[in-house]
Amino acid sequence: MTMMQTLAGKQIVIGVTGSIAAVEVVKLIRSLRRHGALVQPVMSQAASGIIHPDSLTYASGRETITQLSGRVEHITYCGNEGSADLLLIAPCTANTISKIACGIDDTPVTTFATTAIGSRKPVILVPAMHHSMYRHPAVIENLAKLKKWGVEIVDPRLDEGKAKIADSEEIILHCERAVTGKTFSGRKVLITSGPCQEPVDDIRILTTRSSGQMGRALALQAFRLGADVTVVHRNTFPCVNNVFAETADDMRRAVHRYFSEEGADIYISAAAISDFAPKRVKGKIPSGSQINLVLEPLPKLLAEVMQKYNPLTIAFKLGNSSEKTAKTMIARGAAMVLMNELETMGSACGEYMLLTRDGEYPMKGTKDEIAAAIWNTILHYSSSSK
Repeated sequence: MTMMQTLAGKQIVIGVTGSIAAVEVVKLIRSLRRHGALVQPVMSQAASGIIHPDSLTYASGRETITQLSGRVEHITYCGNEGSADLLLIAPCTANTISKIACGIDDTPVTTFATTAIGSRKPVILVPAMHHSMYRHPAVIENLAKLKKWGVEIVDPRLDEGKAKIADSEEIILHCERAVTGKTFSGRKVLITSGPCQEPVDDIRILTTRSSGQMGRALALQAFRLGADVTVVHRNTFPCVNNVFAETADDMRRAVHRYFSEEGADIYISAAAISDFAPKRVKGKIPSGSQINLVLEPLPKLLAEVMQKYNPLTIAFKLGNSSEKTAKTMIARGAAMVLMNELETMGSACGEYMLLTRDGEYPMKGTKDEIAAAIWNTILHYSSSSK
């Protein structure tokens, strides 16, 4: 399965500073390149003492910049007419954060940062240091100052007394978001995703084979496009607000609470929300004997959301006889319905039919590719309905 080239044609300058997390940069560069990016490494002298510049040259396929020369590399890449689309500093030490915030240029990385901020190019910093340093008032204030200037900060993972560098997936998602144009900036997106689990007794549950892969793909694509994304589900996705919900009732209450307190512009119902819940038995049902489960019908959350809040709604319908129901959903206010067959549940790719008021559109590919196509359709729909 091929990876989506979400950074194809984009040039990213990666600045590396003197944190031990610099040892992770080779993998990060390789991952950026797998997403299609052209990567130019720049290192401080302190970083060169942790990892050799040749390692980054090998990973990127481009000569690592360790000192500035008469070629004015910082202007070539990050000046007003510079070729770089993004300056990513990963890892970024407390020392470098404070220097950038104070306009101090005494390393190639800080000079690239001053140049990029001055030319208003996107800049992303990925802090990595001991936790006590991350809590220093000056570091906190300087991070806040940089955010006011439009610099994006990818928060570290706080673990074992250290503010560890964020995972590569999260860093790349922020890079993708920085260079996409943020067409959904300022829009709030609420997604329900994955299976629900309805308790049969204190041990057993009734659920579905839904994996949540489509919900994840839709959520991450919305983040790439600049949206403020909340997902109600049982899992944890990077870069979005995760709201835990186990049962259909949990999901229903969480969705209504979000609409009442926050509001959402776009609602995507990608979850396999339970249609029925068994009448729960206390304790454990004894094994070895035949039992009858009483299944009680549950409220239709999708209908409640469309009727009460009227967001731009994208629904999903599973099964061979879904077209009639999908058309009914469109008639009742859904902007579009994605129809898929049973075989796609839990799989990484499949065939789909997207139904809108304008017609039917077949789709085929990985769930990441389908999610991107759906968001393109949402963008077209939003533009045409204004």
